[in-house]
Amino acid sequence: MTERTQVAIVGAGPAGLLLSHLLDRAGIASIVIDARTREEIETTIRAGILEQGTVEVLSESGASDRVRSVGHRHEGIELRFEGEGHRIDFAATVGRAVWLYPQHEVLKDLVAARLAAVQDIRFGVTADAVDDVETDRPRVLATGPDGERIEIEADVVVGADGSRGVTRQAVTGAHGGYFREYPFAWFGILCEAPPSADELIYSNSPAGFALISQRSATVQRMYFQCDPDEDPERFSERELWDMLQERVPGTTLHEGPIFQRDVLRFRSFVAHRLLRGRVVLVGDAAHTVPPTGAKGMNLAVADVVLLADALRALLLEGDDRPLEAFPERALERIWKAQHFSWWMTSMLHVAPDASDFDRRRQVGELRSVVESEHGRAYLAEAYTGWSLAR
Repeated sequence: MTERTQVAIVGAGPAGLLLSHLLDRAGIASIVIDARTREEIETTIRAGILEQGTVEVLSESGASDRVRSVGHRHEGIELRFEGEGHRIDFAATVGRAVWLYPQHEVLKDLVAARLAAVQDIRFGVTADAVDDVETDRPRVLATGPDGERIEIEADVVVGADGSRGVTRQAVTGAHGGYFREYPFAWFGILCEAPPSADELIYSNSPAGFALISQRSATVQRMYFQCDPDEDPERFSERELWDMLQERVPGTTLHEGPIFQRDVLRFRSFVAHRLLRGRVVLVGDAAHTVPPTGAKGMNLAVADVVLLADALRALLLEGDDRPLEAFPERALERIWKAQHFSWWMTSMLHVAPDASDFDRRRQVGELRSVVESEHGRAYLAEAYTGWSLAR
């Protein structure tokens, strides 16, 4: 049996759930499917920095009450190099801020809001294919948790199913996208300890990059630069703390038991197509960025804000022009975010083949940023997020 809805959304991550929420507020029906269980979605710990615009969308739309009450407002970050810290004051420079509020907490809020509104979210449902892409009735073919076949016909199908989902293939086909892989990765740990700093520290050192972040008063998230093929279990806790400490000279880290460790590869990708017929890509299905610039989830939210407006025009007013214009408008911000993420990554990490010249030039670049009013302003503006089209 074929089910009908206005918008079929593949993927119950931040992009898919927020889009469903915004469409519901406009009176547009949707079905959201995801191969993961609700528990997997709500407990997988991901990045935790939200741009000011993202926080405004979540709170003003009613998607999250906790983002402001539980999240922590940060008005700056520290760039640390040559053993000294240099604070970039967001509030003083651009009058904006970011919030420390992990992605899994955003997902808890969005799932709760969708279920409270009696919306159709289906966990454990795997999308197998998207058919009739270039018609006005595209279909999602899926398999339910008990192996049952599911077919959803919609006016529009939205791919929010990440970089390995079926919707990217349906839209891009053999065209693929623009791709870059970096010669390093992040070794990440979660530990039980008090915060080592009030704000994030981005540290460039001869031993490599480190990021000192926070999660709560008792749990901290930290990263250091490593080889992409590094084995997360190879090091003892003592070795991990020593490597982290070596990369943040001048700051004494608060140590505690490490209860999670992983290796995060660095890739940049932008799909050659974001729209084909009535199937459109958002979030990680459309693009990925290295995490240095804290742009991943925020870029997905920006996609969704644009797309929600376009779908309202199409489905409520019969105007397909905003949907046709969506790729061009979205790509403007996507490529700005790609540049900022690449810039932060290349400025702060030590390349495996870096020469003495490269290291000294890198320090010169960092000094050019922290000692320049305009350099600090560019970093603050990009990090806190450009204005959202709303």
